[in-house]
Amino acid sequence: MSILVEKVSKSFESVPALKEVSLQIEAGELFGLIGPDGAGKTTLFRIMASLLVPESGHCRMLGYDVVSDYKEIRNMIGYMPGRFSLYMDLSVEENLDFYARVFGTSVHDNYDLIKDVYEQIRPFRKRRAGKLSGGMKQKLALSCALIHRPRILILDEPTTGVDALSRQEFWEMLKKIQAEGITIVVSTPYMDEAERCDRVALMHRAKILQVARPGELRSQKEEYLYALRSAKGGYTYLSKLRGLPVVKYAHLFGDSLHVGLSSARDAALVESKLKKMQDATLRWEAIDAGIEDRFMALLIEEDKKEEESQNNPENKTF
Repeated sequence: MSILVEKVSKSFESVPALKEVSLQIEAGELFGLIGPDGAGKTTLFRIMASLLVPESGHCRMLGYDVVSDYKEIRNMIGYMPGRFSLYMDLSVEENLDFYARVFGTSVHDNYDLIKDVYEQIRPFRKRRAGKLSGGMKQKLALSCALIHRPRILILDEPTTGVDALSRQEFWEMLKKIQAEGITIVVSTPYMDEAERCDRVALMHRAKILQVARPGELRSQKEEYLYALRSAKGGYTYLSKLRGLPVVKYAHLFGDSLHVGLSSARDAALVESKLKKMQDATLRWEAIDAGIEDRFMALLIEEDKKEEESQNNPENKTF
């Protein structure tokens, strides 16, 4: 077991960031935390990296407690925060040399691990970090996080704000790093990146809704899921569909709408409503669910539970 999180909670003033989060991550896994901004991903990562102390619960990294054994943990992990945090006024090679010395090693000693990443920014090794593009900053930060050959690599939304090609290259690099036996935990708001992980945890509002392999999430499809497409764009019909009582959820998915229903009867009812809208370009068809659809279904279930809890007289205070 590489990482063990047991009922960890954390709040900032009166705002809960984590609510009794539990998680187990195996050695050598590429594990993804998937969720929107504010879900709690960064707070959980900062606790894992021994930068925050949980209010309750426990977190162990390779058997070490993040509170009492923080010195040992910091030597065994590589942490890449969401915001670029290297020294802007130092060059690429100066940043890398500095971080290697902090961990009592050298670039030469572990160059084989960072070679595939660093070779892409080597031509810019004399350039100051603050003058690099987003993709190049990303590669430099990853090189610095790996220079001491950590056993666990923690990456907080590493592909946010970079172009599609850089995102693709980055995930290819992660697979090569994983092949070295390093456990990787990565967070992202992009559902398509979940497909690249061995397992993922879906997070929302300080809670983990589900942990599963991407294929398992896809197989837990909504029984009645439909896509609506139109030359007018899916947004044209979004409020109309959400206003129908039989629609469990409707959300934009590219240029279409994905619509979740409870029964075939509901599907027929919606289809009859759509025919009255006199749009010759409109297409309505049953589809298989993806990870994003499963995530949306879980959000609906969670919101329903919270609403029922708030409406329960036993939970009300006077």
